[in-house]
Amino acid sequence: MSIIENSGTHAYITTNGIKLHYVTQGEGPLMLMLHGFPEFWYSWRHQIPEFAQDYQVVALDLRGYNDSDKPQAQSAYVMDEFVKDIEGVIKGLGYESCILVGHDWGGAIAWNFAYAHPNMVEKLIILNLPHPAKFSQGLSTPQQLLRSYYIFLFQFPLLPELVLQASDYETIAKAIQGTAFNKNAFTTADIEAYKDAAAKRGAITAMLNYYRNIFQQGILNKTWTVLEVPTLMIWGEQDTALGKELTYGTQEYVRNLQIKYIPNSGHWVQQEQPELVTEYMREFLS
Repeated sequence: MSIIENSGTHAYITTNGIKLHYVTQGEGPLMLMLHGFPEFWYSWRHQIPEFAQDYQVVALDLRGYNDSDKPQAQSAYVMDEFVKDIEGVIKGLGYESCILVGHDWGGAIAWNFAYAHPNMVEKLIILNLPHPAKFSQGLSTPQQLLRSYYIFLFQFPLLPELVLQASDYETIAKAIQGTAFNKNAFTTADIEAYKDAAAKRGAITAMLNYYRNIFQQGILNKTWTVLEVPTLMIWGEQDTALGKELTYGTQEYVRNLQIKYIPNSGHWVQQEQPELVTEYMREFLS
């Protein structure tokens, strides 16, 4: 039995007018996990069984990804809709609040959700995604602009789809395994799982639409107050897309903040160094 089949119960929930797929395991308080690009719930495969001992762990496929609905309109992929999706999931599962965990785009959604609904987030855990204010500041520096070149490439119509689909989705494989510091973190089966998810009808354009709306929404120009939700940031230090310096000064925006840096890890920190990620999460939650 593969890890996908043996990872927990697969289910669907209707929220904000769409149907989202998720994997769940365990009982207790809700721990909700949000993945990044170009991933799906599977990026949490190491953490799901670990935290299912104490929580009901729910790892979502975000809208547009894998087995979740993929609205065709580009306007469906904006932060306000993502936040409504998460609110509906928490309430639809019968909870009033959760431990919210996010990586990459899931981290961006988690930051925004914690600001919009702080009473629904008991604790916030963010992996390799800076506070939105720090990311916005970072885009004014030449080094981060170079690292974020793909955001600008993704603004073009059709061309990014063709690039990502070419040669049996080889760019998806390179985006993950090629940028990992710990190359042994991903098996051939892992990479094939990510390629299969991206190959589902409508998924590539939906995934790209997250980026195509990033400048129109104004989320990079917002004024951010101080977040009161206790927050843990975990950061793989060899991230080639997001510089470690984007974490500096985060305490200006988060009252109760811990940051744990993990060496010998790139952007995919919960997959490259799963034991350390689990250890730091447990320390924070205890």
